[in-house]
Parts: sequence; structure tokens; C-alpha cells
Amino acid sequence: MEQLSQLIKNANHTIVFTGAGMSTESGLPDFRSKDRGLWEKFNPDELANVNALHNNREEFSNFYRYRLGEIDKYQPHEGHYILGEWEKKGLIHGIITQNVDGFHSDAGNENVMQLHGSFRSLHCHICQQQYERQTYLDGKYICDCGGTIRPGIVLFGESLPEETFRQAEVEANQSDLFIVLGSSLSVTPANMFPLVAKQSGAKLIIVNREATELDSYADFIYQDQSIKELLTIVNNELNN
Repeated sequence: MEQLSQLIKNANHTIVFTGAGMSTESGLPDFRSKDRGLWEKFNPDELANVNALHNNREEFSNFYRYRLGEIDKYQPHEGHYILGEWEKKGLIHGIITQNVDGFHSDAGNENVMQLHGSFRSLHCHICQQQYERQTYLDGKYICDCGGTIRPGIVLFGESLPEETFRQAEVEANQSDLFIVLGSSLSVTPANMFPLVAKQSGAKLIIVNREATELDSYADFIYQDQSIKELLTIVNNELNN
């Protein structure tokens, strides 16, 4: 931990990359976990895609209303707030995230690159009119123009946000310290960013419960370690 705190202190441009493991420590179940209620009510593989949006919009909307309601039961954990604090202090310079819960923004981070979008915004798929989340939770899913109201996340079958990816690539290239928190680094093209950083000369830190596909590239690996506990320890060292 002392080595990690020293690396953070000495780095000029630190970027953090977060995956599902960051959110599950808030209690939020992993989207793909089949031992959760989501799979009892819906088949995400059928509904989390653009075809369902066009051809099965009532069930699509019920599915995402359920997901949004589930996210609202949870909140950022202490580790999220520590990252928000670090950005304000200039210790980190941005977060690239695969998560769609919006917890990083809720916890105070401003430079958040959401590779798969976010549940924080809802809009009409046709006219782009914005909607409040409570309106959606209350059951409205058809826009005044007749289009389907949807969360601002990337569905299967849709292109990833080009501008966000370009920004993430620039930030990874500029980094001299790149910290991965809670990602298996198995999903492409998101897992390219640690390699971009490493190839640009950055130190690569990987914190994940299990081994990842990029462990051989890492300078330091932390396994079987709670992310929020690790961040709390490092934060205490930085404040001493």
C-alpha cells in the first residue's frame, strides 16, 4: 500500500479505470450474475439490445424500469467518495468506467468517461427529448412524439460512444500511472486502455478479486482485496 501511495503522490497524470467490481462493493449485483432476481423476472440477453427497443418496447421498458429501480436502492461506497476527493486534490485526473450506475459522478468526480453510457440520463430514442428518472419509474415510456423513452446506456447492437472513447484514449496516452479497479479486463475494446497507458510508459496497477487477462503487463497486482478498504488505507497514508 505504501508503494501505491507513493506512486500516486509522485505521478503527474493518474487515470483510474473501473469495472463491475467497483460497483458490487456497494451491494449492486453484477448485471451478468444469474443468481440474482433479474434473471428470474427477465432474460437480459434478449432485452438489453436494440432489437428489443424497436420490437418489444413494453417489455424492454419494464426491464429497464426494474434495473433503474434496483440501482436506486444502492449508493456510492467510501471508495467512490475517496476517488472524488482525489480528483479535487489533483491526485487523479480522470476515471474511465465500464459501469452505468453513475456512482462516480454521484460521489463528486467530474472527468468521468462512461464507455457504456449511464442510467443518470433518460431520453427519447427518436427526438432525444430528456426525461426525469422518476417519470420513467412512474411508468411513462412513450414520448410525446411516439418514440420510446430509454436510458442513456449503450445497448447490445449499438456503437460505443466515439467521443468518449477518443477522450479515454487521449487520457490513457497522457497517463504516467494507470490504476484498474474491479475489472476482469476481458471486454473489448474497453480493455485496450490499460495497454495504451502501458505502451506510453505508464505504471500499471491492477486491483481485482481474481486474475485478469492483462496481469502479465502490470507493475503491481492486488488480489483478494476489497477495493474500498484498499482505497481507504491508501487515502489515510496520503493524508499522513
